[in-house]
Amino acid sequence: MAHIDYYFATTSPFTYLAGTRLEEIAARHGATITYKPLDITRLFARTGGLPPKDRHPARQAYRLQEMRRQSAKVDLPLNMKPAYWPANPAPSSYALIAAQKAGGGDMGKLVHGFAARCWAGEENIAEDDVIRAVLTDAGFDPKLADSGLLAGAEEYAANLEEAVTNNVFGAPFYLVDKSETFWGQDRLGDLDLFLAGEL
Repeated sequence: MAHIDYYFATTSPFTYLAGTRLEEIAARHGATITYKPLDITRLFARTGGLPPKDRHPARQAYRLQEMRRQSAKVDLPLNMKPAYWPANPAPSSYALIAAQKAGGGDMGKLVHGFAARCWAGEENIAEDDVIRAVLTDAGFDPKLADSGLLAGAEEYAANLEEAVTNNVFGAPFYLVDKSETFWGQDRLGDLDLFLAGEL
């Protein structure tokens, strides 16, 4: 049985555009998933990338076109300039870490819920009431937003270090069995084929 380490940022538009396709693919192939939210800005700094605002104007323009095209392809509404972006990704990430440890809900729905609130819902995913609402929607206890903050902070930092060690340089990023890597929601089809033994 394959295992997928899923590195992502709750504030990434491409994490949002992935929807819950990873979970559908994993279920089809009997694969397991470990969710690893991380600080994408620090990951860029550690692996030679730049935050969108610091990129050359040509790269910024291409990113916006690609966001629009990918949104149309997967039929997910996307606000190109959301009111609360960039938000602080740490609180939502800590909640995800606590939820994964607690279990009992839908992790794919939780990840997508945070990203959707940012990129389609015009909500600040760093705010406690938004975090609690997303936890509730995904079947988790909303009180997880208030628990395990120190452990969440430690794991969040550890996810970044592990990502750098595992040659992760963007989000979303999928690492299968610590060896095969797929970068971007637009590579989920390739991940599907790999798990089927066709790549």
